[in-house]
Amino acid sequence: MQLTTQQKWLKTGAAIVIGFGLLVAVAALPTLNGPVRFLADAILWPFNGAETFARPETRLMSAIGGGVMAGWGLALWHLAGEGMARAPELARRIILASVWVWFVVDGAGSIAAGAPLNAALNLGFLAIFVLPLWRPAAPQTVA
Repeated sequence: MQLTTQQKWLKTGAAIVIGFGLLVAVAALPTLNGPVRFLADAILWPFNGAETFARPETRLMSAIGGGVMAGWGLALWHLAGEGMARAPELARRIILASVWVWFVVDGAGSIAAGAPLNAALNLGFLAIFVLPLWRPAAPQTVA
């Protein structure tokens, strides 16, 4: 895969991570938590409306987790852009390491929390980053 193609895939993935992080962060506001509450209800089967996001500690963790996710997405964006342009192999290793750590920690925590479906859904996020970076980028050709 060409470097520019890798960068496009990775920036798309980073934008998704940023967007999801912002969505999770705004769920700290009771009037805006509907989409995340719905997602949590679907993941924590059965779908029964029991997930309310009403407790302050839930809203706090949503704000913190969403903020961290949005910040990580921004770091991925910059690594996929200028980072890969300047040092493609270093950026590749950093992105892969951070994505694998997230996947293992998030997946294990999801299973421990009784949400194995979230661990399975994380495979999609994992694929967005691992597949384009499976091999180092092909050298750019000058036309």
